[in-house]
Amino acid sequence: MDAVKSLRRIRSRKKEKVVGMADRSLIFIVLFLEVFGLIMIYSASAYSAVRSGEKANFYLVKQLEATVIGLGAMFVISRVDYHRYRKYAWPAYFVSLILIALVLTPLGMTINGARRWLNLGLSLQPAEVAKVGMILFFAAYVCGNLKRVQHIKGIMYTLALAAVPSLMVYGITENLSSAIIIFSIVYIMLFVASPNSAPYIIFAGVMIAIAALIVFIIAHNVIPDASAVSYRLGRIKAWLNPEEYASGKGFQTLQALYSIGSGGVLGKGLGQSTQKLGFVPEAQNDMIFSIVCEELGMFGALAVILLFIMLIYHLLMIATNAPDLFCSLIVTGVMTHFALQVVLNIAVVTNTLPNTGITLPFISYGGSSSVFLLAEVGMALSVSRSIRMY
Repeated sequence: MDAVKSLRRIRSRKKEKVVGMADRSLIFIVLFLEVFGLIMIYSASAYSAVRSGEKANFYLVKQLEATVIGLGAMFVISRVDYHRYRKYAWPAYFVSLILIALVLTPLGMTINGARRWLNLGLSLQPAEVAKVGMILFFAAYVCGNLKRVQHIKGIMYTLALAAVPSLMVYGITENLSSAIIIFSIVYIMLFVASPNSAPYIIFAGVMIAIAALIVFIIAHNVIPDASAVSYRLGRIKAWLNPEEYASGKGFQTLQALYSIGSGGVLGKGLGQSTQKLGFVPEAQNDMIFSIVCEELGMFGALAVILLFIMLIYHLLMIATNAPDLFCSLIVTGVMTHFALQVVLNIAVVTNTLPNTGITLPFISYGGSSSVFLLAEVGMALSVSRSIRMY
């Protein structure tokens, strides 16, 4: 709560002298995670690439291309005065909606049974664009309507604006996890900007209570065959008892847990995973953390988690020391995005939460995700140039 109070005090802070120096520690952490991610993607995907008739470095090369593009975008964006972002707020909102809607057109692509991408010469996932777009839009919107968003009516109107892209992502691309992340980013940004925490705490409590009720109903077989009612309810049932669904929805989770357990403290060694040999489906994607645990053990897993904690800490420091509310909310949105994806991914891999298909930032395979995550880092670096060193 102290960090939240510090962020709220930014509204009354005068602009500080620009030092023109980006946060080098943040850059180092991101570059380290990117390089580590490339190594793990190659390790996790080489077997499946060869098995599908491609070269062993097929996924590595594609991810490397996206990483180079993303690093270029990060560098360019970090050199732009963050005040310029404000004029792109409304265009960012509407472009995000348009791109999501285009998935329904012939431009939409289906990969692994999910229609979530656009074929624009390069594959693009509109949900990733929407995350960046909503950070920019709502940072500007909240600053321009600060008094309005401090009252229930204004809060509900703002959340309704956030619900539009969230529902479109869920309804059109059937990507519930990204829809939740988009809405949660806006929710946290509003919470930070508002001096009155009560409505947000009550709303969050209600949502948690509803989620707990759904889990209770499924766990006690009030709905005997949840999978027949809803695919997602079936996932919850598989999460509660994966052994009963070992040949179906629980297969990936069980294999990931076997992978984690077999790694021990120090792991089997880089490249020595056996679960990646066709046992963990799409090991280079959202389940890559299980391969990290198997090859590098608990030591490697904790090192990765520590790096993410350091990343989020640096973003928090930038947001706290930002010269005005607009740039503080931008970095708060970026920080929230990274924190949510890290927590959700690791929770899913360890079966703490139901499978959601969320990737691990900078480490999981995914071109669109990598490019836009690095673009968000560029925005945070742009803000860091405008504050005193901390």
